[in-house]
Amino acid sequence: MRIGTRTITADRVYIIAEIGVNHDGDPDRALRLIDLAAEAGADGVKFQYFETDRLMSRAAKLALYQKSAGETDPFAMLRRLELPPDALARCARHARARNLHAIVTVFSTELVPEAHRMGWDAFKSASPDIIHRPLLEAMASTGLPLIVSTGASEPEEVARARQWLDAHADRLAFLQCVSAYPCPMEHAALDAIPAVRALTGLPVGYSDHTPSVETGALAVRAGACILEKHFTDDRTRPGPDHAASLEPVDMAEYIRRARIATPDPVPPAPNKSVLACERDVRAVSRQSIVWTRPLDAGEVVQPEHLTCKRPGSGLPAWRMHEVIGARLKRSVRADHPVMPDEIESFAPALEQGARP
Repeated sequence: MRIGTRTITADRVYIIAEIGVNHDGDPDRALRLIDLAAEAGADGVKFQYFETDRLMSRAAKLALYQKSAGETDPFAMLRRLELPPDALARCARHARARNLHAIVTVFSTELVPEAHRMGWDAFKSASPDIIHRPLLEAMASTGLPLIVSTGASEPEEVARARQWLDAHADRLAFLQCVSAYPCPMEHAALDAIPAVRALTGLPVGYSDHTPSVETGALAVRAGACILEKHFTDDRTRPGPDHAASLEPVDMAEYIRRARIATPDPVPPAPNKSVLACERDVRAVSRQSIVWTRPLDAGEVVQPEHLTCKRPGSGLPAWRMHEVIGARLKRSVRADHPVMPDEIESFAPALEQGARP
């Protein structure tokens, strides 16, 4: 796998400063954080591209860590943290001017073409979207590298995503992740790094939400060739992700330690599973298939009738192709999740969380 001119190998760990939404919706602040990430020694910076009304249905809720950060309304929170396309494109240009790769996480399939036009060097999927087949395939089909995060996922979900994206394997990498913000050190699950490598046969990294400057080095020893770490200039700022981030001095030390670490000759015994501390984020942040408009009983479902939004309370995003062409048993409402009992001859095995 290559990002720009850089080939990802175990010889030199590739480090992403995850600015994410720590710009707090301020484009100028986003540019300053890029400068600080460059000074800390990162290889790339990552942002998030979403539109609140595309990402969340009316049933969306806050995750517990977001409530702990003082958030009270999921829609108000995300609207406050949005950056418009022109600001994001400026961030991508500024990152490259600072000799950083510009990486973006896109949360809606419909936004992938616009994101591609912005000029990013790579896509990265959010952990909850490992089940979002349409989104993963849309990002991979642009021809850009794609990094797939695996927080709060079961081994079979990782293997399934790898299978969907097999045609793009030369531009793929996977990240072990624990979807807890922050993640206690005792739940860092570094032993899942070799497990994800065994499941995918591809370059594997670690998306690190722990508070320690040492965890990146430990992940390299366990076999990670990519590290992603949330980055801010002030961990005390209000917002959902600042508390799980590193400030510039600590980020520079994190990078220094990771750079001198080497893989252990015998990695930890592989073990990948969903941890108890991840289950809340898994439930709140996964996406279900949602109706885009009201429909009457007897209508045949067309692609334009469907989208995917949070939360994961309806049919999972990866089953969308099985809903298209089905006939409705009863009328449905816009912005409500698609449920099995709304579709004629729909198998119970297609319900959320069922095994394929």
